[in-house]
Amino acid sequence: MSVAPEPPPAEPPARSGLADAALRIAGGLVAVWAGVLAAVLELIFATWAWEVVKGRPGGLPRTAVGTALAVGGIVAVVVLTVLVGWFANAAAGTRWAVVLPALPWFVVIVAGSVKTTEGDLVLTGDNLVGLGMILAGAITFAVLGFRQVVVPPADR
Repeated sequence: MSVAPEPPPAEPPARSGLADAALRIAGGLVAVWAGVLAAVLELIFATWAWEVVKGRPGGLPRTAVGTALAVGGIVAVVVLTVLVGWFANAAAGTRWAVVLPALPWFVVIVAGSVKTTEGDLVLTGDNLVGLGMILAGAITFAVLGFRQVVVPPADR
């Protein structure tokens, strides 16, 4: 067993101010688009899963598949939201980066629940899978944002 002191950790490489800012801006833009894509995918899945859950005859197997889709969809929303929030924080490098994907996510979700002039509606009021997914996503974004406010910033 050696008693020699451990060498100090290596210094991180110096970053160019302009290159670092450009990468953070690009990461923020990718995070915004990730929020939009996550919301669109969630709306598509919620509509499809609700059709499986609510209505076709098939007895117990069909009900079990629909319930598994609903629960799996809600878990997937939480996981996807955490991943998008983590990416935004890592890419943009700021405590408030979770807002970058959260705002477009909310805008797309609200747009999906408003009827168009043609009468199209993606997310209806009786779609319990969609409502559960919206609730799970909103709570997850809120928890991620609250955690960023409460936890002290890491040294970079």
